[in-house]
Amino acid sequence: MSTDQPPPDQPPEDDPFSKRPPEPPPGGQPPSGPPPGGPPPPGGPPPGGPPPGGPPPGGPPPGGPPPGSPYGSPYDNMPPPPPPYGGGYGGGYGGTDPLTGMPPLADTGRRVLARFVDWVIVAVPLAIIGIPFHIYSRATRDGNDFGDTVNSLNGGSQLVFQLITIVAYVAYDTVLTAKDGRTIGKRLMKLRVAMLNDGSTPPMSQSLLRAVVLWLPALICCACLWPLLILILIMVDKPYKQGLHDKAAKTVVVSVPQ
Repeated sequence: MSTDQPPPDQPPEDDPFSKRPPEPPPGGQPPSGPPPGGPPPPGGPPPGGPPPGGPPPGGPPPGGPPPGSPYGSPYDNMPPPPPPYGGGYGGGYGGTDPLTGMPPLADTGRRVLARFVDWVIVAVPLAIIGIPFHIYSRATRDGNDFGDTVNSLNGGSQLVFQLITIVAYVAYDTVLTAKDGRTIGKRLMKLRVAMLNDGSTPPMSQSLLRAVVLWLPALICCACLWPLLILILIMVDKPYKQGLHDKAAKTVVVSVPQ
């Protein structure tokens, strides 16, 4: 019979009462087995919500900042700006057709007739005013044109008459164009002056610029050359048929129903 005894500090391996159960992991969860409350539903988020730092299920909440923007923008949910007044002319830079949305451009012949009517409307009162100044009789006798006659005659009355002529033509065109885009001649020919960018009536500043470029050179020095140059440019300009006065004021002349 053996007398060997196990050491007092080491229990025998076959003693079930001397072994301790394994220590649970930190947090109080057992090392195995289903979590409390049953298993999670298939495909659903883990119990307790989404993991920290991750996006909520189903995408960002309505009205929140867009993905990739940590702060968002106050303009994200604003509606797009309305189109310009009158719908705007042309398809914009790079558009397929720059005349999209624009009424038909005015025919060159009708523009010439409208300008002739406007010239006569202003010229008849000026002819009556110029009779006391003897402008036309002296011009016929000397064989000079209007500008040479005014510059060659002595006295200030002829200079005053030239200034009256310039003011009359420029004011006539400016006031009526700024009112509704139509002078008397354009109204008779069913034409209208409009801003190129949005089709609106030209404001007073643009109407004045347009009238000055149209009339001033012709009344001072180039009575024949300047109108001819404008006419040629209207005929060859693409796609808006703009004269020099239209290009300066950024306007176009279009046809209207009435």
